[in-house]
Amino acid sequence: MVEHIVLFKMKPDSTPEQKEELIRRLRGMAGKIEGMVSLSAGETFTDRHKGYTVGLVVRFTDKAALERYGPHPEHVPVKEYVAQVCEDVIAVDYEID
Repeated sequence: MVEHIVLFKMKPDSTPEQKEELIRRLRGMAGKIEGMVSLSAGETFTDRHKGYTVGLVVRFTDKAALERYGPHPEHVPVKEYVAQVCEDVIAVDYEID
């Protein structure tokens, strides 16, 4: 299994509606990509976020599934929206037992 963790920092001029739309689009990918085991996304409720206020955690069956995710037609428009409303993104991927 592979865990894919992504943190999103919204642009300073982004609106609450854009943040809600980002989360809606992230969650909308659930169950639509082969090899995706689970997906969760949401807004932080702590003050430790250092500006990264939206998080995404996706579990994949293996590295190959993660590699297929990037160019997948369900993921590409979400990534394009991220580029419009976010100023930075951090991703960490690791294998789990």
